[in-house]
Amino acid sequence: MELQTAEWMVKFVRKIIENAVEMKKTSVPESYPKELNEKKGVFVTLLTYPEKELRGCIGLPYPTHKLIEGIIEAAFSACFDPRFSPLRKEELNKIIVEVSILTPPKLIEVKSPDEYLEKVEIGKDGLIIANGPFSGLLLPQVPVEYKWDVKEFLRNLCLKASLPPDAWRYPTSRIYKFQAEIFAEEEPNGRIVRREIKVVK
Repeated sequence: MELQTAEWMVKFVRKIIENAVEMKKTSVPESYPKELNEKKGVFVTLLTYPEKELRGCIGLPYPTHKLIEGIIEAAFSACFDPRFSPLRKEELNKIIVEVSILTPPKLIEVKSPDEYLEKVEIGKDGLIIANGPFSGLLLPQVPVEYKWDVKEFLRNLCLKASLPPDAWRYPTSRIYKFQAEIFAEEEPNGRIVRREIKVVK
């Protein structure tokens, strides 16, 4: 995505959030970058500043919506992430906004679960696990932030899906990987940059 489009998008997400804390829904604007008509998965993450601790993260994993529609839905929902108390107006200047644009998830085909350890790349791949009615997703930046190796990434993915930590080894589990372009504010209402995931080895 062009940085100019990303800047517009992240600024628009902040407007959605500002409306959401006052329980106002945001409509699709009359004018916006045409690139946002593409159907892609998208996640909106809210992080405290300067600590950069998670404050909310909700998204649409699959390319079912136009990006312009997806960011409106994800941004509004991120303010009411059920893991946290609803975002308050006085927090708006204490959070930074991050938007992750996802590639379509692809099934990782393996003959043995141990092959996942070779087929998942930390810092590049995000993961989705599905098993019956249970599913969970972790973005590519998450294992880097927590300094997980691939096995820890898979275990925490299972826990995110409310599955046992070794469920990635179950024959009934399906694991998909995807990549993400990430754009974020450097500080609240600050400059918007393309975020590179740096793996410290």
